[in-house]
Amino acid sequence: MQIEGGVAVVTGGASGIGRATVMELARRGADVAVADIHEERLEEVRSKAVMNAEDRLLDLLLPPTRPIAPDEDVAAVREQHQRTRERFRDQLRSGQLDNRIVEVDARDKTFPSLEIIAGSSIEEVDINLKDMLPGLFQGKTKKRRMKVPEALEYLTQEEETKLIDMDSVARTAVERVEQAGIIFIDEIDKISGREGGHGPDVSREGVQRDILPIVEGTTVNTKYGMVRTDHILFIAAGAFHVSKPSDLIPELQGRFPIRVELAPLGRDEFVRILTEPRSALVKQYTALMETEGITLVFTEDAIRRVADFATMVNERTENIGARRLHTVMEKLLDEISFEGPDLADKRVQIDDAYVQKMLAEIVKNEDLSRYIL
Repeated sequence: MQIEGGVAVVTGGASGIGRATVMELARRGADVAVADIHEERLEEVRSKAVMNAEDRLLDLLLPPTRPIAPDEDVAAVREQHQRTRERFRDQLRSGQLDNRIVEVDARDKTFPSLEIIAGSSIEEVDINLKDMLPGLFQGKTKKRRMKVPEALEYLTQEEETKLIDMDSVARTAVERVEQAGIIFIDEIDKISGREGGHGPDVSREGVQRDILPIVEGTTVNTKYGMVRTDHILFIAAGAFHVSKPSDLIPELQGRFPIRVELAPLGRDEFVRILTEPRSALVKQYTALMETEGITLVFTEDAIRRVADFATMVNERTENIGARRLHTVMEKLLDEISFEGPDLADKRVQIDDAYVQKMLAEIVKNEDLSRYIL
């Protein structure tokens, strides 16, 4: 589940799912859209929220304004007070008041959470009493002593909450999901099968018929309101090694009129998969070894060589795509993983020569690579 260009993209596997699970994907899409829009609104109100929080904090830091005597110039007194306040604001922003302690009215968040079941089926379980009756569960306020930076952060969060209209966020999120939402259903080949009178094909067709109304267009009940799926873009993918798209029921085939055949992953794609994603394998293994005090350094030649070997094994044995990179990387770092704590040099460079040393013989032996890689 992720956000791509402001569009809620929700993914799920088709294997073993039914109507309830696809509806849950639509609900998750609404959650994603609400979180995205809430973050956008936070950016819009953040400067005003900080200013309001500073004003509240200055009210706590500054002594109460003394009564103005009848013979005093009211304008001059107020101007002097304002200059003092701005001087304190400058000290606050520069960190000179960070060690000061203030008392803030903070809400007690230790109130009970209560979930209820509502609706005509178990699909409607996601209704929270706190969302229905927000004023009932605000919690009591109590005085808390905080240092100025902590108090400023707390007050800023409170001001952000006041400045953001969550009803507007929910309405915008529902509209965004309905008009720009994408639901990606993977492994649809696993439910591909026509009714044959016996065996698993009957249940597979049942799953297809359960999914069909959601793809065609229906209304899904979410905690942010009703979401219509008429204009949500549904994308389905499958390997279709055993079955074929024509094994799907005709009604479902008609809801996926555009078909695209994907080319197998090659060396260039493997290099990108190893390096570009936030959770790329190279980054994962580097972070894993850091827990043992080992610094792994991968050269570009080494990454390209790993991609070459993964491509070669896929061509010679079964092509399992990018999954091959997991076994190749595991075998490549096998010795380091086990001997890491005892290594004298905690900085290990993985270069082309090291990859050749660890993998070349296994890749060359087709029978051996079939079982190891």
